[in-house]
Amino acid sequence: MKLRSKLFLVVFATCMVVVLAMHIGIRGSFQQGFIGYIKKNSEQRATLLAEALTEQYALTGDWRFLNRDDRSLYQILRSIDQISQSSEGPPPRGWRTQFWIVDKEMKRLFGHDNQFPAETFKKPITFHNDIVGWVIVSAADKISNEADISFDKQQLRTSWIIAGLTVLFALLITLILSRNMIRPVKRLVEATHKLAAGDFSVRVTPTSKDEISQLATDFNQLASTLEKNEQIRRDYMADISHELRTPLAILKGELEALQDGVRKPTTETLNSLLFEVTNLTKLVNDLHQLSLSDRGSLTYRKDFIDINEVILLAVASYRHTYQTKDITLLTELDDLSPLIVQADPDRLIQLFHNLLENSVRYTYSGGQLHISTKKEHHHVLISLEDSAPGLDSAQYDVVFQRFYRAENSRNRASGGSGLGLAICENIVEAHNGKISAMPSSLGGMKILIELPAYFDDL
Repeated sequence: MKLRSKLFLVVFATCMVVVLAMHIGIRGSFQQGFIGYIKKNSEQRATLLAEALTEQYALTGDWRFLNRDDRSLYQILRSIDQISQSSEGPPPRGWRTQFWIVDKEMKRLFGHDNQFPAETFKKPITFHNDIVGWVIVSAADKISNEADISFDKQQLRTSWIIAGLTVLFALLITLILSRNMIRPVKRLVEATHKLAAGDFSVRVTPTSKDEISQLATDFNQLASTLEKNEQIRRDYMADISHELRTPLAILKGELEALQDGVRKPTTETLNSLLFEVTNLTKLVNDLHQLSLSDRGSLTYRKDFIDINEVILLAVASYRHTYQTKDITLLTELDDLSPLIVQADPDRLIQLFHNLLENSVRYTYSGGQLHISTKKEHHHVLISLEDSAPGLDSAQYDVVFQRFYRAENSRNRASGGSGLGLAICENIVEAHNGKISAMPSSLGGMKILIELPAYFDDL
């Protein structure tokens, strides 16, 4: 059964229950109210009749006026009807229940010969403060008058007609509501089928501000993320194949030249082959490191360490390389107190090695790299600023993407794989930190790292 059918059945069944409950409730209320109204009407008439009989008994002194004939009683009843009709809010004309007139010894003076019902109420007839008789009226909880029974049946038919019309109206409204409510869900289902089939460009337009529209918004966000990830995957595969193709093509050309005898296996030729193999090995290692960091497989053995000591250790291993390229390496570390962070020292060494390698590779000879640290608002800030060349303003937002190179200064000839900064970003994020790139005051690029700081006495 489809969701639309289920929703229709649930709403319609609820409407049916409500209509049936209302019908039963209104019917019961009507019957109870009508019977109560009949009882009140009979009680009022019994009171008037008892008062009239009291006056008549006072004139004759006995019940002979009632025993001679019934005309005097009928005249009294007609006078009661006239009084009832002239009063404000009169009850309907006529007695709606059986009544009897008896003397003080309960001898029947007027009324049917049948026995008194179990439920009655009595109105006394008095003479000189003595009870000389009673007016007894049936108080049974049922309708016995034919006119009242006919009226009750008419009300019952009317009630069923109204209930039937209400059910038809509820059926129509339920059909419309179920169709309108299911329409956005149906669009989501169709869009989900397309998304599962690989069409990541599908989108659903929210039509309101309810939960279904929020679901549509989340669906669009999911589709957008999947589309973006699919594009990244395709670009990633294209970049990997492109990066691998170049050194492999060079190796193949060099080996074919050696095989054909065009080139001799000299030291220069072997060094060229070794250089390409080294670049290829570094690229494969970077890809491996990046894949491990992406899926969280890199092991992190975190401890409380002083970030200044890690930076000095990394700088020491690169100082000779910077001197060889004639690049000045300056450090301005905050040594007022230890800058304690919780981190894996080996991964931080890898982080700073990648950053130092990136800077020494792309900074012009005669330039400089300035490294500084400071503590600010419970965070350790690490800044690496190098000199020219720099990047365009729009390029700083994408330098951490895989295989990204700025064509004006960062090319394959420099030996970079374009994965170093992407690995750096993963390492920093694994330490609950942030890394960003921006223009440097020295004319190059500034890398700013922010890591959570801990108390100095740890």
